[in-house]
Amino acid sequence: MAQLSINSDLGEWGLSTDSGERARLLQSPSVDMAPKSEGEASPEVVGRGTTSTLGAIFIVVNACLGAGLLNFPAAFSTAGGVAAGITLQMAMLVFIISGLVILAYCSQASNERTYQEVVWAVCGKLTGVLCEVAIAIYTFGTCIAFLIIIGDQQDKIIAVMAKEPAGASGSPWYTDRKFTISLTAFLFILPLSIPREIGFQKYASFLSVVGTWYVTAIIIIKYIWPDKEMTPADALNRPASWIAVFNAMPTICFGFQCHVSSVPVFNSMRQPEVKTWGGVVTAAMVIALAVYMGTGICGFLTFGDAVDPDVLLSYPSEDMAVAVARAFIILSVLTSYPILHFCGRAVVEGLWLRYQGMPVEEDVGRERRRRVLQTLVWFLLTLLLALFIPDIGKVISVIGGLAACFIFVFPGLCLIQAKLSEMEEVKPASWWAMVSYGVLLVTLGAFIFGQTTANAIFVDLLA
Repeated sequence: MAQLSINSDLGEWGLSTDSGERARLLQSPSVDMAPKSEGEASPEVVGRGTTSTLGAIFIVVNACLGAGLLNFPAAFSTAGGVAAGITLQMAMLVFIISGLVILAYCSQASNERTYQEVVWAVCGKLTGVLCEVAIAIYTFGTCIAFLIIIGDQQDKIIAVMAKEPAGASGSPWYTDRKFTISLTAFLFILPLSIPREIGFQKYASFLSVVGTWYVTAIIIIKYIWPDKEMTPADALNRPASWIAVFNAMPTICFGFQCHVSSVPVFNSMRQPEVKTWGGVVTAAMVIALAVYMGTGICGFLTFGDAVDPDVLLSYPSEDMAVAVARAFIILSVLTSYPILHFCGRAVVEGLWLRYQGMPVEEDVGRERRRRVLQTLVWFLLTLLLALFIPDIGKVISVIGGLAACFIFVFPGLCLIQAKLSEMEEVKPASWWAMVSYGVLLVTLGAFIFGQTTANAIFVDLLA
């Protein structure tokens, strides 16, 4: 049976620096009723990738860094200070890197080229479907977070233009947060989300990287040379409890989650070897760690325990350098929302077609109507939730739990299943070590996901 896919034109998988890159890396290409058999390799396998080692490092860093860094100072505060935050990040980085290497190993063994296809081929149909559902929910939640970020930054910018405190009573109706978010979303985000392809957003990835580095630089500079009116609050020197440390994990997972896009990046390399890939992801994660630590440490030390979940909200509205950072973040998020929506829509499309048992070419006539309907439902639901969930910290906590599944749970399951299939070919000691490590990854990811889910259900609802 021919392999049918959504936007699977071979040329689209050649990695580039345009904004469609993340979409092509994250989307769900396969809509077949079952994964490929062992002897049936993907057509893309015939071609060799063109991405250099340095190019792969840049793409992984680009996929890793994003608006999640705004929450890292609050994560240091939640963890109990600088020492606890650094220790937690360093410890988790080992597991984060190992998960990326495991995915490359399983991709090479299964001849699959996307995250969900690897999970499907290695772990089976049920786990593969769960993975695709998790990707859809994750992208949906991230789109909500993006809209909240837009509202947060616009409040501060409007306050400067109106020369009044943000959120002040008696403000004109057109400065109301719900109106400004809705207006921005309908004017910019919705038109960018409807097209079938989003490759026309040529500079979104570059803009995102520039904005991220600029925000980090401003936070570090403002800590070294603080403004006179900024007085730091008291800061914790040790965690209040072990639970407080664990509460910071979802933010770290959300920040470092690039695992879904890592498999296509690995297969796009000129030499897709697991050993080379290990060096790529280690270098990329060290760069990301430096950015997140610089932001987290300096932002936390600047404001102490009073730091806002969105660190830019802690700075005065009148600060022009920070205002430029807010503008960068808004522009970055405006172009990132359609990309994440495109990824989620592609997964939903694949799940729907598989459920209906319809190959792609048999349903082309309805594609446009279905795409517009999916986009409108997705857009309106994310907008409504963003308008009534003003705290981005809660959203990041929930989607950070899902990020833990992509970082720990699914790679751990893939490692366990891969080693179970090799039971007779490897030494018992090596086999048990790998299976035990896979169980550890699954347990860690399940713990983080369970904790964030419990907090969202019990703590927030009962408060």
